[in-house]
Amino acid sequence: MKHLGPLFISHGAPNLALDDGPAHRFLQQLGRELPRPEAILVISAHWSTTAPAVTGGAAPATIHDFYGFPDALYELRYPAPGAPTLATEVHQRLAAAGLDCGVDEARGLDHGAWVPLMLMYPQAHIPVVQLSLQTQLNPAHHYAVGRTLEGLGENGILVLGSGGLVHNLGRLGPPGSPAPPWATDFETWVTKHVEAGDADALLDYRTAAPAAATAHPTEEHLLPLFTALGAAGAGARGRPLHRSFDYASLAMSCYAFDMAG
Repeated sequence: MKHLGPLFISHGAPNLALDDGPAHRFLQQLGRELPRPEAILVISAHWSTTAPAVTGGAAPATIHDFYGFPDALYELRYPAPGAPTLATEVHQRLAAAGLDCGVDEARGLDHGAWVPLMLMYPQAHIPVVQLSLQTQLNPAHHYAVGRTLEGLGENGILVLGSGGLVHNLGRLGPPGSPAPPWATDFETWVTKHVEAGDADALLDYRTAAPAAATAHPTEEHLLPLFTALGAAGAGARGRPLHRSFDYASLAMSCYAFDMAG
């Protein structure tokens, strides 16, 4: 079985599922190029709980957790099976590290999970589990959660952080608008430190990176990056797989993390 290193992907706006563009086409190609996972563990920007939780249902529903988009988007369904056995393993790993973790049997897949997965794996044939964020806690917490997931890729489990490398909805521009300098400066800084494997700098991004508060007025879309980085192991480096912008202020950057060791 080929090992699967963790990924961080930017899922942008929900209509990424329907609208052609560089990130849409990249995710379609990525799913064709990756070895087929046994299951996928998604850490999405769109599920936050007080303590970590995993989805434990056998048939998670498709959650349309957005408004104001074309009707066709609300008609989409992603009927991937759940993976209760993987949910149990993640629960046990977090518990062994002293982290509380719940299992939510009822929750489905939010758009941070199903939109990119619909492009990567349109057959919806790979089991999916989600792991929640704790948006009230800092990047170091999410990195520590990720460290408990180290080694899952050796068993064919794809750890997939799904957020947005730059995510400022208050600075959106029309389709095709160029990214402003503050956005490209932030994206360039993060990419540099991802490639260097500089976890300390990344964890301190809020004070170290240029325009951090503008790039992320709230942190939920960057927190999945730290979980993916942690899951790759201490000293892991990342490789940029895709870099583009949508609507001026949404960076669609995606990274692969090579598992340490």
